[in-house]
Amino acid sequence: MAGSPNSNLRAFNHAVHTLLKQPAQFLPHLTIPTFTYLPEELGPHLVNSDPQNTSKAKIPTIKALVLDKDNTLCPPKTTTFPPQILSKLAALRQSPTSPFRHPNSILIVSNRAGSHPKYDHEISSLESQLAHLSIPVFRLPAGVEKKPFCGNEVVQWLREREVVDSPDQIAVVGDRLGTDVVMAGLMGSWSVWCKEGVFEPGEAGKPERNILEKMEVWVEKYLRGKGYKAPMPRGWEKV
Repeated sequence: MAGSPNSNLRAFNHAVHTLLKQPAQFLPHLTIPTFTYLPEELGPHLVNSDPQNTSKAKIPTIKALVLDKDNTLCPPKTTTFPPQILSKLAALRQSPTSPFRHPNSILIVSNRAGSHPKYDHEISSLESQLAHLSIPVFRLPAGVEKKPFCGNEVVQWLREREVVDSPDQIAVVGDRLGTDVVMAGLMGSWSVWCKEGVFEPGEAGKPERNILEKMEVWVEKYLRGKGYKAPMPRGWEKV
């Protein structure tokens, strides 16, 4: 595993560069309050959430979910799953109508757990809690940088396990535009933004957004107001 356990300065610089040069890449294909609102049949929601989208006749087939941990599945810097999150994960893995019943179709990709030996205890905690659902944590290969730069390795992991044939069969779900949504764009995948993080809207004890989170909310609203929309994954319209 590469690099410092805490620093992700290159990701911040890349987010700023993306915002200046390709601002639409900052926008998610679907926005939901929290992970618990994720539709089981995700494809139609990804292309129909934008009323100006011209590709409504073509619906993506989503076979894999790449899930952020901090402030998406667990409160930041913890491995504690709120009950409603665990229930949602169980439904996605066990429902007879779910497209995510393949044992490797849901993968946790975190910039903590799996990114550095310092956080190996988080891997153990997460995978032990999710053992009955067979949901693994992605281990960052040596020499590979954290999100948003590990997308190719994530796609390779899913391909090797015969979950997907192409990146546009993957949806990346997370609370950060600058890492999760940008990584989905780099991968050629779809993105889902959990705007409220792990806490339900109005939930007691919900912490205030930090400065970067506030900036991302403002940027998303500003770009939408300017008429930007999330671009389709690379090659999607040509398939």
